[in-house]
Amino acid sequence: MGAGKTTIGRQLARDMDKVFYDSDRELEERTGVDIPLIFDIEGEAGFRRREKAVVAELAALTDVVLATGGGAILDPDNRAALRTHGFVIYLHAPLQRLYERTRRDRNRPLLQTENPRKAIEELMAHRDPLYRSIADLIVETDSRTVRAIVRQIRNKLKEL
Repeated sequence: MGAGKTTIGRQLARDMDKVFYDSDRELEERTGVDIPLIFDIEGEAGFRRREKAVVAELAALTDVVLATGGGAILDPDNRAALRTHGFVIYLHAPLQRLYERTRRDRNRPLLQTENPRKAIEELMAHRDPLYRSIADLIVETDSRTVRAIVRQIRNKLKEL
């Protein structure tokens, strides 16, 4: 959460003349409600079931840039779909930066706690090894511009 997946993904897709998908936005469009409401009605388990179906479908597309929700990595089937069908880029930012970027965002149900910084820390402790396990490229997004990050990714993709 807050690493820049949507912003960077959208710009990368534009620069590479590919279609951009954000699995969270796609899920919201299909259900007609926002993610916090899905969490309220179905809980995290219900949201994850819906997310899994959307990720499987979008990961199988070609010539796209896909930004997944931060927790999509938790499901082994999502990890397999992403790894099998694409080049996986892990956008990493330090805990403090993630907190700064997300602390006022009310559309992140897992951060609606008394201590969102601690929640981010716990999420990252669990998710970071999973991200790293499938990443083809790890990119630091700390204080660099979107342009610089996109340029780095494009240069790396050209090398491959």
